[in-house]
Amino acid sequence: MLQTFAHYGTHFLVPLLVAVLFYKSHWKWAFLIMVSGMLIDLDHLLATPIFAPNRCSINFHPLHTYYAIAVYLVLLIPKKTRLVGLGLVIHIFADVVDCSFM
Repeated sequence: MLQTFAHYGTHFLVPLLVAVLFYKSHWKWAFLIMVSGMLIDLDHLLATPIFAPNRCSINFHPLHTYYAIAVYLVLLIPKKTRLVGLGLVIHIFADVVDCSFM
């Protein structure tokens, strides 16, 4: 139960908190962009089985590799890609939290 709350809480509450605190004038748009970072989970469809409860996604799925994470971190630098980068980095952080429970 704690693992599920920590994982999904990080996926949704952290972007909401960042949006409200740092993007006050357009927090809804910022939140939507950051939450769209969950789309990288589509790479789970390439795995067999698609869902394995004891599998850590970090460095297993293509969009969760260390190379992809490096790109996500670079996206934080330019202002135009910062929200996308934040969403992706928060997503990876949520997955790291999930993996720490395993």
